[in-house]
Amino acid sequence: MTNFIVFLTDDQGYGDLSCMGCPDFQTPNLDQMADEGTRFTSWYSNSPVCSPSRAALLTGRYPGNAGVRQILSGHRTASGLPPETPTIASALRSLGYKTFMTGKWHLGLHPNSRPSAHGFDHWYGFMAGCIDYYSHIFYWGSNRGGPGQNPTHDLWEDDKEIWDNGSYFTEMITKKAVEYIRKAHSKNLPFFLYVPYNAPHYPMHAPKEYMERFPNLPWDRQIMAAMLSAVDDSVGEILQELKQLGIAETTCSFFTSDNGPSRESRNWLDGNLDPYYGGISGGLKGHKFSLYEGGIRLPGIIHWPSHIPGKQVLDAPCASMDIFPTLLDIAGGDQCNFEIDGTNILPYIQKKSNPSERTIYWEMGNQTALREGPWKLTINGQLVEHDEPECPIHLANLDEDPGETLNLINDHPDLTSDLKEKAELWRAKIEKRWELDFAENKQTTVTHL
Repeated sequence: MTNFIVFLTDDQGYGDLSCMGCPDFQTPNLDQMADEGTRFTSWYSNSPVCSPSRAALLTGRYPGNAGVRQILSGHRTASGLPPETPTIASALRSLGYKTFMTGKWHLGLHPNSRPSAHGFDHWYGFMAGCIDYYSHIFYWGSNRGGPGQNPTHDLWEDDKEIWDNGSYFTEMITKKAVEYIRKAHSKNLPFFLYVPYNAPHYPMHAPKEYMERFPNLPWDRQIMAAMLSAVDDSVGEILQELKQLGIAETTCSFFTSDNGPSRESRNWLDGNLDPYYGGISGGLKGHKFSLYEGGIRLPGIIHWPSHIPGKQVLDAPCASMDIFPTLLDIAGGDQCNFEIDGTNILPYIQKKSNPSERTIYWEMGNQTALREGPWKLTINGQLVEHDEPECPIHLANLDEDPGETLNLINDHPDLTSDLKEKAELWRAKIEKRWELDFAENKQTTVTHL
């Protein structure tokens, strides 16, 4: 049976990977992963922020159909992903897989929302939106009231709180991932391993030896390069472990990010409200929180040496919600047993069929967007968090203008009207589903994190 690994970074932009054109630092291990597999040039998150994008990845559904539409709060009674919503982990566990997670959860702290309630046999990491990389304390919003007053310690293993003060969390995630792989391999069991790194999300921390690799970069870019280099080394360590165990060829791995780069002034965490410019979106418009391309188009890689030829580049639009049905198909599961919005993309990657044309939708606050073929329509699009909408409706041809610099609504009024109607009908269905199935749960959310 095939093993599975899903690597996820946090707030990593489209341009923050050297195989995607990063101009000032290298990510050799991820580049090698792409060179030996397929690199996606139109890979999308299903949300421009953390919690909904993670819900979509794990459930194969649009965030609103999964029960998570906003960034979830971090206090210890915060609800999140509904326990009745199936995940990749629960689906694969039913097929005989050992299931592990190590890293950032951010889908609720209530016992019914934790990894153990969503199909993971074992898990290690933190449950809120961010932590100090060395003390593992969640201290965002420490001046806010409510249950479970912050700051609070947030490091766990299998629902038991643990302490490891002074250890760098990126390296801790990797160490535990290697342990889980060895545990499954020693018992000759197939495994699903979810590795959601919190880097390069704030607070901006990196070991001295990584900072020293980039002495000539501006500080915000230096710390970004250092944090992502630590992730790149970690991915390389995990892939090397697979080779040493003789299971690299039969392990299928995905790599992507949860949303675009942050422009949040709180990245500094020193009282300085200057904008942060560490991450780059590779010339795309918008950042985290935005439904323009910079907030949702991300690096994407699939690596499966025994079944996927190397050096492939796929430009067809794909999304994180596609991972669930793709892994389920490889594992021999039946998609008909699940409510899934994503698409099995394996036939496209293996060139057994051409990518079918489809419409992909997004929603975030007052923003709504869709992509259909080369066309991208954005309603009330914001560039960054808390901005006023740049314009009510924006239409771009991404084949000709991936940076969405031109608004073509006046050139294509009929197309604009048709796509706007599609987007609004889809959004109305999401709102209706939310009111019927999820709103009564009264999830605790925050507007930003």
